[in-house]
Amino acid sequence: MKNPSRCIFHSKRVCRNLRAAGVSHFLGIFILGLLASSPALAWGPETHQLVTNWALETLPQPLQGYFQAYRQFLLAHVNDPDVWMKKDRFERFRHFIYLDDYGRFPYVKLPHSYQEAVKQYGARRVGRSGTLPWQIGEFSLRLTNDFREGKWDRAREDAAVLGYYVADAHDPLNTTENYDGQLTGQTGLAARFGINLVDRYKNFILFRSVPAVKINDPTEYAFQIILEANTWVDRVLYADRNALDDLPDYNEDYYDRFYTAVSSIVIDELGRAAHDIGSYWYTAWLNAGQPSVPNR
Repeated sequence: MKNPSRCIFHSKRVCRNLRAAGVSHFLGIFILGLLASSPALAWGPETHQLVTNWALETLPQPLQGYFQAYRQFLLAHVNDPDVWMKKDRFERFRHFIYLDDYGRFPYVKLPHSYQEAVKQYGARRVGRSGTLPWQIGEFSLRLTNDFREGKWDRAREDAAVLGYYVADAHDPLNTTENYDGQLTGQTGLAARFGINLVDRYKNFILFRSVPAVKINDPTEYAFQIILEANTWVDRVLYADRNALDDLPDYNEDYYDRFYTAVSSIVIDELGRAAHDIGSYWYTAWLNAGQPSVPNR
């Protein structure tokens, strides 16, 4: 775990001032406001496909051969959760977790057990603050059951979706209330960092294949991914603000500056995302008893 630098932005929340000002109905309408807003932004569709494609290279045989045979299926379905948001108003809350809604790093006040978190904070607050790590744990279990029961068609679908959530956990902005820079006057940051930046420089992002490993506790491991990603939030915010300095808008010069400042973060998190996706798939297969892989 990297040691986070002193927090500059994301733990000093504007919403705290709103509460202090006595806007008692703010939290009551917060969820409705989110539901009415545009879908939450994180890594773009091409990025999810990129890391899913990389994840295949981390798998051992015979699992790798099976998934590679269905590569196009996985790439076609990895972004299904984005589609689900159009039909399920609660889906967006499964794509993030606002860790800073639970205090300061390392957020020791937040139980990693969903039941304990709900017991301590209530289902409404936990749901509003996002449930991404628990969603990863849930889909890891679903994939395990798919393998165990021999439901290979469903396993492909759940593997693609699990990969989506795991990749989202590696986006630092999915771990903070200031996910779009909206609390620090940097609105649009989610798209600039998670979509535009990667789409512009993806040809410079190389992946070094590291063999998938067994994950002992899928939900706890998801929390570790998110905590690790969260340590980058302040650096991303600072780099975005600094890259715009003396420029009229978010032009080519801005993106060159921004990428120079955060390229190591992007490359590291996307590489780790690919490895972790493969590891979650591999773990589910191991926990299912390493069932025989069917012929295509």
